[in-house]
Amino acid sequence: MTKTIGNPLSWGTRMLGVAGHDIGEVARELGGAHTAPPQVQSIGVEDIRAALRQGVADFAALRTDVIGACLLYPIIGACLIWAAFHNSMLPLIFPLVSGFALVGPAAAVGLYEMSRQREAGRPTSWSDGFAVLQSPRFGAILVLGIAHFFVFFMWMLTAYFIFQITMGPDLPASAGIFLSEVLTTGPGWAMIALGVPVGFLFALLVLATSVVSFPLLIDRPVGLPVAVVTSVEVARKNPVTVVVWGGIVAGMLVLGSIPLLLGLAVVLPILGHATWHLYRRAVSPA
Repeated sequence: MTKTIGNPLSWGTRMLGVAGHDIGEVARELGGAHTAPPQVQSIGVEDIRAALRQGVADFAALRTDVIGACLLYPIIGACLIWAAFHNSMLPLIFPLVSGFALVGPAAAVGLYEMSRQREAGRPTSWSDGFAVLQSPRFGAILVLGIAHFFVFFMWMLTAYFIFQITMGPDLPASAGIFLSEVLTTGPGWAMIALGVPVGFLFALLVLATSVVSFPLLIDRPVGLPVAVVTSVEVARKNPVTVVVWGGIVAGMLVLGSIPLLLGLAVVLPILGHATWHLYRRAVSPA
């Protein structure tokens, strides 16, 4: 029998029912009442190496699709840097570039899904990265992503405040003058000495709460609190390994940012795929 919309009142009532069901599902996922935290395993530097090798393998298998998707990140980054130059906000260029490490875990959710599909032996393409939008836990993923973007925003505000109290309030006349003042003057050294450890604390917060949380939300029916608690537990149980992983991520992002951010089109997918495989090693199978 052919389906019709019916009268507006019945159609609207049905749509409200569907919306209410979806909102209820999101609320349950945010509440985390489904399961207890999964078992966390000990991991070492060799696990990082193995995860990176598997990440490179995923990138090699999906490189055409992944590069096309991830070119968006350096394009956005380049636009942000251009805006910083254009608006005489040179002090925020380094915080903008380093901020990729704060939003990267959220931006890579599609890559986790692609690795999950390939791991299961299914044919995989860039479109599979958007399958996460249909996940029943997308609401929890979205909330966690928004939280990470908020941390990024707070980092930008903090970085600008540090500039103001060390080298401000006058803005530099050019990039060359600003770089010279940062590297050769007392206020510039003070900005580095204050900004680097503060930035490390922001990065540590995101690293501890995201090292496995996004892949876990994609992979299993757990709520947001369970995912975050599990991620923090992985960091607590494997502090050295997680810090080493964070250092590798930061170093690769720096390398990828050097050639006008174009290297991020390669670095980001490799790190995204590797994060999925590190999650597989850090969290016991269901």
